[in-house]
Amino acid sequence: MTQPATAPDHAGQGRRLAVVVVGLAAVVVAMLCAFALPSVHSGPHDIPVGVTGPQTATAAVSKVLSGEEWDVTTYDGEKALRAAIEDRDVMGGIVLSQGHITAYTATAGGAQSAASLTSMVTAVAKQQQADVTVTDLKSFPADDPKGAGFSSAALPMIFGGMIPAVILSRLFPGRAGLRLRLTGGIAFAVVAGFAVAAMLQYGTGSLSGDYWISSLGLSLGMAALALTLLGLESLMGTAGFGLGAAVIMLLGNPLSGLASGPHWLPNGWATLGQLLPPGASGSLLRANAFFDGTGAGGPVLTLSCWVLFGLALILVAGRRGPRRTTAEEPTSQAQLV
Repeated sequence: MTQPATAPDHAGQGRRLAVVVVGLAAVVVAMLCAFALPSVHSGPHDIPVGVTGPQTATAAVSKVLSGEEWDVTTYDGEKALRAAIEDRDVMGGIVLSQGHITAYTATAGGAQSAASLTSMVTAVAKQQQADVTVTDLKSFPADDPKGAGFSSAALPMIFGGMIPAVILSRLFPGRAGLRLRLTGGIAFAVVAGFAVAAMLQYGTGSLSGDYWISSLGLSLGMAALALTLLGLESLMGTAGFGLGAAVIMLLGNPLSGLASGPHWLPNGWATLGQLLPPGASGSLLRANAFFDGTGAGGPVLTLSCWVLFGLALILVAGRRGPRRTTAEEPTSQAQLV
């Protein structure tokens, strides 16, 4: 005997629709918060700066710089201060002398921080009626003095990790394609890293330093992104890839600090950004391209951890047994009457 068709559950569908609408609205708000909050609260946050000169003068300037914007360290002399800037212990420095102030900046370490330091020193010199000299110890290359090409590298690095994860997952699906996806992800990261570095260094003139080192750093960053997303997709399917892509785009991109430097973001946001692949990749590229590798250790460690995390996810996905896609068939079937 056939059963009558059940009436559509309009109330249930309405509830599901309401959940979807509220959920999508929450996603939009989360996106706005992720992009807007760091920008709204951006500015100098504990920018490390060095000061040297007569004790009374350095004490007075240190008092002026006290607060949340600057983290002041006193040095014994100008030589020690310059060395600290080149070693990335501080972002800039101030040399005080009778009737003259010298400001040392490192624009390549953070253009906005350098501009803020220059503005502050100019204001102090005006108050003291002193002359000012500004020297940029670490500037962007002459072909790209504003660092526009360097700042624009964020999205290519991010999409350089996302695109291969999407394409390889579609071309080589399932457990049988895991090795091909892994091999393809690593190969793409290497090729793309060298290609992007060549474009930035020789095409736009945005990078200086050793091309091979910068290329390897970019390849490591793209591998960290690609393998993590491939691992999430292999283990959790589309939901895993979506989760990873959302974190990278909504948090990793705005918190990378590639254009401004991490000291221009609020402390908590800046720390989180440097722990994510886009921020670590940007910091590694900055260290290799402009500071002869100084400060590269932390980003290399962070990116290596992401690579290992991605490999671990892929290994777990490869060892996991096949999912049961259908329920067991009953031994007998009921007859229709």
